[in-house]
Amino acid sequence: MLLELTQEQKMLQSVVRDYVEEKISPEIDKYVHSSKFPTEMIKGLAEIGVFGIPYPEEYGGMGEGMVSFALALEEISRVDASVSAIVMANSSPATLINLFGTEEQKQKWLTPMITGGFIGSIGLTEANGGSDAAAMNTKAEKVDGGWVINGSKLFITNAGNELNGVAVIAAVTGKRDGKTLTSSFIVPRNTAGYTVGPKIETIGWQAADSRELVFEDVFLPDDCLLGEEGSGVRQLLTSITYGRISIAACALGVAQGAYEAALEYAKAREAFGQPISKYQGISFKLADMATQIDAARLMVYRAAKLADMKQDFRKESSMAKLFATETAMSVVHKAIQIHGGIGLSKEHRISKMLGDAKLLEIVEGTSEIQRMFIARLLGC
Repeated sequence: MLLELTQEQKMLQSVVRDYVEEKISPEIDKYVHSSKFPTEMIKGLAEIGVFGIPYPEEYGGMGEGMVSFALALEEISRVDASVSAIVMANSSPATLINLFGTEEQKQKWLTPMITGGFIGSIGLTEANGGSDAAAMNTKAEKVDGGWVINGSKLFITNAGNELNGVAVIAAVTGKRDGKTLTSSFIVPRNTAGYTVGPKIETIGWQAADSRELVFEDVFLPDDCLLGEEGSGVRQLLTSITYGRISIAACALGVAQGAYEAALEYAKAREAFGQPISKYQGISFKLADMATQIDAARLMVYRAAKLADMKQDFRKESSMAKLFATETAMSVVHKAIQIHGGIGLSKEHRISKMLGDAKLLEIVEGTSEIQRMFIARLLGC
């Protein structure tokens, strides 16, 4: 499947790359090393429209679809994956509200999330369950005029920074025919009983933030229920399917950035009288890296194109997520090997890419979960 970018997509790609090179690349390291949230960078990305790329124009978006969004995420991740993770994490609750929200919910929550008013987070993972939604312990009880939420979520991106305005969470709302029912709820920031824990330090995405969310008798009015009661699993699976394309695009960017750094270094670094790129042991690594990235790119944009065409893209999104994230790990490993000792320095950008790539292998379903899901779709 040959994907030819439109002129609009090429222009968007160029705009995002220029912003990344001018505003993010020169400054991001100080945020990564201090684990501080890059507030101004995120505001800048919102101003050029990145958050609204795949969402309808009537709510402030660009209406450009998943291919364009993947292009933007790749360009950002090429320099820093934690910034693209912030954009990606906002897209998950935005997608849920766009697909399943009422008109009032879209106007109230979606529009500011995609135009820069605030950013959102999604709460699914818990201490005892990630991909296993049936193990969810957070519960919502129906009361007069709304719902009362009790429970907690873990490793939630975007919840603790100053730009956060809302979280969309999943909670158990009962049983039907012996099956656990879950529903999705919109939780505004500063809701009574809703607290956000301290930042969880991770091996990657240092400029982003991951937190625990705790809900203690949190009352939410009826208009905070997203879609129909009991439809939470279907909603979340839909959001995750889109999210896997986004994660794959982020991984593609990490791989591209690591490859470019390795190629530049190999051409400049000399050993035994010539650039190390002239040695077969190095040149073959670079050839493998370029080949893996090219294959991953075709898979990522095929899945995104299928999503834009409103076709079934579940298998392709999982394949893209699996292959692109494992490609990122492989390429970064080779890139560090090419850099040698300098690649081990925390001051060198290539070293932090290893942690970024590892996180991408885990979030939105581990590689093992992707293989299980793909096998199921193959009829195994």
